[in-house]
Amino acid sequence: MNFRYYLTMSKLVLIRHGQSTANRDNVFTGWSDAPLTDKGIAQAHIAGRELAESDTQFDIVLTSVLQRAIVTSYIVMDEIHQPWLPIIKSWRLNERHYGALKGLNKAKTAKKYGDQQVREWRRSYTLMPPLLQHPDQDRRYRASAVIEPLGESAEMSWQRVKPFWEDQIAANLRASKNVLLVAHGSSIRVLLKFLDRVNDADFMNVEVGNGEPIVYDFDNQLHILSKTNL
Repeated sequence: MNFRYYLTMSKLVLIRHGQSTANRDNVFTGWSDAPLTDKGIAQAHIAGRELAESDTQFDIVLTSVLQRAIVTSYIVMDEIHQPWLPIIKSWRLNERHYGALKGLNKAKTAKKYGDQQVREWRRSYTLMPPLLQHPDQDRRYRASAVIEPLGESAEMSWQRVKPFWEDQIAANLRASKNVLLVAHGSSIRVLLKFLDRVNDADFMNVEVGNGEPIVYDFDNQLHILSKTNL
């Protein structure tokens, strides 16, 4: 009988940014650059302290180009006493673009369109939100020649996250590197869908809390050995 022995080669930690002003005010954010609240800063510190207890030595930090994720990553890096780590910022890890819903209060939008419609806009994998008439113009995307979307379904956000998974996340894990990824609810949700093999219907129930580390251990074939929520 042949037995295959896989060593634990790498670790991936996913952290959603701490509470932002948009989270606090219950508005759709997407690619809008909402800062952290005092509570969000505290959540980032707590996440870092929880992670520090594991004494994981990271090799690289990956985050989006939105300040709520970037600032959270800096706080976590400080708390784990690894502020010198190389960090890559990519628009591919941005929050899902909520189109014309951007800036609208979720409760008021639910009163206008109904709770079920808003839940599907927020949680469905394939449903598109109402689209903007014109794309925003933000200079942070010009260097990458990124055309800002008019709106995205979660599935569309996965299509931009997927190349980053292949080129950065998986590539570093295969190189036996420990990866810390700090991003957003939607970009982490689509990664969880992929990693945990969640079907489209069950994706509605995938939740990611602010500042709550999710830890995956992989073998040298990128098979998941364990998953832990700190």
